[in-house]
Amino acid sequence: MALTGRTALLAALGSLPVGILAPSWTGMLAVNAPLSLAILCDYALAAPVRTLRFTRSGDTSVRLGDEAEVQLTVTNSSRRRLRAQIRDAWPPSSWPTGTERAASRHTLTVPPGEQRRLGTVLRPTRRGDRQAERITVRSYGPLGLAARQGNHHVPWTVRVLPPFTSRKHLPSRLARLRALDGRTSVLTRGEGTEFDSLRVYVPGDDTRSIDWRATARQSAVAVRTWRPERDRHILIVLDTGRTSAGRVGDVPRLDAAMDATLLLTALATRAGDRVDLLAYDRRVRARVQGRTAAGDVLAAVVDTLASLEPELVETDARGISTTALSTAPCGSLIVLLTSLEAAPIEEGLLPLLPQLTRRHTVLLAAVSDPRIEEMAKARGTVDAVYDAAAGNQAQAERRNTAEKLQRHGVVVVDASPDTIAPALADAYLALKAAGRL
Repeated sequence: MALTGRTALLAALGSLPVGILAPSWTGMLAVNAPLSLAILCDYALAAPVRTLRFTRSGDTSVRLGDEAEVQLTVTNSSRRRLRAQIRDAWPPSSWPTGTERAASRHTLTVPPGEQRRLGTVLRPTRRGDRQAERITVRSYGPLGLAARQGNHHVPWTVRVLPPFTSRKHLPSRLARLRALDGRTSVLTRGEGTEFDSLRVYVPGDDTRSIDWRATARQSAVAVRTWRPERDRHILIVLDTGRTSAGRVGDVPRLDAAMDATLLLTALATRAGDRVDLLAYDRRVRARVQGRTAAGDVLAAVVDTLASLEPELVETDARGISTTALSTAPCGSLIVLLTSLEAAPIEEGLLPLLPQLTRRHTVLLAAVSDPRIEEMAKARGTVDAVYDAAAGNQAQAERRNTAEKLQRHGVVVVDASPDTIAPALADAYLALKAAGRL
């Protein structure tokens, strides 16, 4: 039996002289027979908790930063009216700090044999799966003096997906893609392009594109137009090792790399290319492979990235290279999202690049720290000068590492968390325009 605050107040007022000798609530109630009888009757009239039935419905997924609502249907199969306070418990990261109490607690009344529905609004603060914990029910009697209390467990999982904040850049990149695809007058030719159609020559066209046979059959000069080849293969490799756990600004490096992955996946699938995903540190942590429909690929990548977390281990560069070679067919674009630190690159990746670049086009994207750029510009005090020296040295090391990669034929993208996604998409479009993909 659970006593309410109202019961405690009545007991204290009704047995104040005895409270000194019998300070416990049991002792005070023992000398107050009418109150004790009222409490027992109130407890007996409270609806039982064990016979309540609960079912869940509602959202099963939500983007990080958005709200999800999970409905809880309460069925009162007893003969007594249910007057209850219900706590629908979820993990702490299901709400912003300080809002859990208001969001998870509900008050409702259910007549005998009827049911009521209540909604719990979640606003998760982390990616991953959020699973419902126990439901605590406190059923009050009609006087509100006593209550029955019990727990129920009704499973439900809400998957918190990456926010995909870079989707705002997708329309502008798709416009550039349509320009490359021959839907406008901007046409390119290269190793990764295929013949599209013939049109009349206009001043400024490349004379190498003139089709002399077609020109001989008609009165006007005809030129060939070209478009980027479709159905190319792209393998995105996410480094989930130790360096991906480091926070840059407000987010881990891995989360910024995920956002870039989603934008590139959306853009490449619209271009007709096939996209696979591989998450690796010392073993394969996640894989998306063999999807063909554009919507299916993006949905599968989003769902896979939702529960992916960095591992505090050193990344095995040889393992990444071997797995990528065995996964990607010859002539693919391998996009490696990793750090640009000198030691891991020079000791792990550089020795393995020749076998990768010999068969594939390799693009390495790294998330830089804006704080280093701020330090490099600092002036005015002795501490600021030292910060500037450290920042400039760190920038010089990154440039030196990037140049070594570029000498091996690797395309390097080094950008801040806010710009890494559009910068990677631009690099992909540049490869398309150059006919390298």
